[in-house]
Amino acid sequence: MGGIRTEHDSLGTRELPADAYYGVQTLRAVENFQISGIELRKFGHLVNALAHVKKAAALANAELGALAQPKADAIVAACDELLTGRLRENFVVDMVQGGAGTSTNMNANEVIANRGLELMGHRKGEYRYLHPNDDVNRSQSTNDVYPTSVKLGVYLSLQDASAALGELQNALRAKAVEFADVIKMGRTQLQDAVPMTLGQEFGAYAVMIGEAINHLQRIGGDLLAVNMGATAIGTGITSPPGYADLVTVKLAEITGLPIVQAENLVEATQDSGDFVAVSATLKRAAVQLSKICNDLRLLSSGPRAGLGEINLPAMQPGSSIMPGKVNPVIPEVVSQVCFQLIGYDMTVTMAAEASQLELNMAEPIMAHDLMMGTMMLRNAAVTLTSRCITGITANREHCRDLVAHSIGLVTALVPTLGYEQSAAIAKEALESGGSVYDLVLERGAMTKAELDDLLSPEKMTAPRSRRL
Repeated sequence: MGGIRTEHDSLGTRELPADAYYGVQTLRAVENFQISGIELRKFGHLVNALAHVKKAAALANAELGALAQPKADAIVAACDELLTGRLRENFVVDMVQGGAGTSTNMNANEVIANRGLELMGHRKGEYRYLHPNDDVNRSQSTNDVYPTSVKLGVYLSLQDASAALGELQNALRAKAVEFADVIKMGRTQLQDAVPMTLGQEFGAYAVMIGEAINHLQRIGGDLLAVNMGATAIGTGITSPPGYADLVTVKLAEITGLPIVQAENLVEATQDSGDFVAVSATLKRAAVQLSKICNDLRLLSSGPRAGLGEINLPAMQPGSSIMPGKVNPVIPEVVSQVCFQLIGYDMTVTMAAEASQLELNMAEPIMAHDLMMGTMMLRNAAVTLTSRCITGITANREHCRDLVAHSIGLVTALVPTLGYEQSAAIAKEALESGGSVYDLVLERGAMTKAELDDLLSPEKMTAPRSRRL
């Protein structure tokens, strides 16, 4: 369309593009906060959460007689459009901002007001008919809108991350079944321990991811206790009687989520403990995921001079100078994501601690780190599943050869020969380069039949009865 329009706020008058749905306060925020380069529109769940909150507020205000029905209808219709993905490009404020989220709230208020004006037959900026503050933000404050929206946005993002982790868990389970008959050496402290199956190894990884999912799901539920109706500091000032209860009910109805009012709105407005708990749980998942990636890199190391027990899918040439080299790039990138999540946790912890008196000014950096962290975790899980785990193959014969020549086999002799004699055999095998099997026969410690039964790798991967 082109052209400009003018808007004013308490600081003065500014010009905006005529076709922009955002307004003067958003413009000032864009100028003030060129920090991360990551705009609100990057996170669809957060934009949707803002739309849900504004819709619930309009419905509650209208039912209580605090907002004229035509205005409420326009706000609701504009929010419904946002929930379909429309107008998202107008959420242009940087995620990292001062003001405890006021710029985010006003970005939403202005976009919804201007789209509502169009739906009412007016032009953008004609706020006498539908005002961003007086109408879209009625009975609200940034201090209840923003934390509620962030909680919902993070909750929805956690569902995406959990679903992606679920696919990863399924892929690991499938490999556990596929590798159930592959005998290999288990290792502790990177030294030979006792035999196990490759299937047992991947089965353990699947359990780790399952634990991460369960913890994320449990902690995510805490985000559904919100402080809507608190307004500025938790007292509910500027809202009509009954609004806090009603807006929470409306929010639960339109989202389909079991949202409840926080036990104490004053506490909930200043305490960011739920964000700390979620961040810590994301860190736990990152630690587990990176441990698995560390193992994949070790198990696939080589291919000739390393462990070489498994093969990862070759995704790209690994060197600009060494022909034929292929690097484990997928586990590498996933581990780096995990490092970032661990760093985010420290930031969230410090930001939560920064709360002073009735409000925490540092919620925007928590919102950035939690939204970015859940998105990166989800993307990392998808990438690891599709571009690594599903294509892993086992070097079966090599794994068996390592077991056959390992000193770790001697552990199975301890219940029969005792620790001292078994240790002596292990020491001699190390010094001579011979095998445990041959040394036991040479010493006459056991018959061949007894030894074959006892040292069968297949029988060493589960508990056995001890005969006295």
